[in-house]
Amino acid sequence: MRPFTIRTCNQSLRTFTKPALSQVSSRLATTANMSTGAPPSQNLNIESKNVQTAPGIKLSEQQNTVVGSVLDLFAGRPSLPKLALWRDDATFTDPLTIAQGRDQYSAQWYGLQSAFSEIERLEHQVTDAGNPILMNLKTRYVVKGIGKEQTIQSVIAISLDGEGKIKRVEDRWDGSLPEGSIANAFRHLNAVTVPKMINVPKNDDEDAKKGNQ
Repeated sequence: MRPFTIRTCNQSLRTFTKPALSQVSSRLATTANMSTGAPPSQNLNIESKNVQTAPGIKLSEQQNTVVGSVLDLFAGRPSLPKLALWRDDATFTDPLTIAQGRDQYSAQWYGLQSAFSEIERLEHQVTDAGNPILMNLKTRYVVKGIGKEQTIQSVIAISLDGEGKIKRVEDRWDGSLPEGSIANAFRHLNAVTVPKMINVPKNDDEDAKKGNQ
């Protein structure tokens, strides 16, 4: 998700955020425990409404909602209702982090707003409507404060549980993730560090102040 080194991103985050341990409010936990899967997209204010699919690929309404919400997250447009589509014990992984549990993955998504001055989705296409849902994604990022720019081509894998909630999202840069105990150790460390630097909103009012709906 973050196309730069841990050191570069953490330097940017320290410049524009204050270290803060934050917990998601009981309201979010309650919302996240919905048993009916993804709510209607109009209740989530999803901005990525026009989900592109490969020829012959058709998404269900629920899958379309989930994919749209994930596209919003990658565009730096998180919100508590969108993250309520995720299980509390869900995992987000990319080459820089293995974020397990709501506190860790929420901080990763809200961290995009603090780390990057520009996030531009250049193209996307869902290539598989199974489980996981597979999507090609090309995004341009500009680091806030230092202006470093990079474009990343990813394969996104979205896995859902039996109730249609997100249990895992993998951001595979150039289609792959790093392997090995050393790489994974650093990825776990980054997942623990980021929540200490990012203040995740505790309620709708705080979310709205950040410009999120």
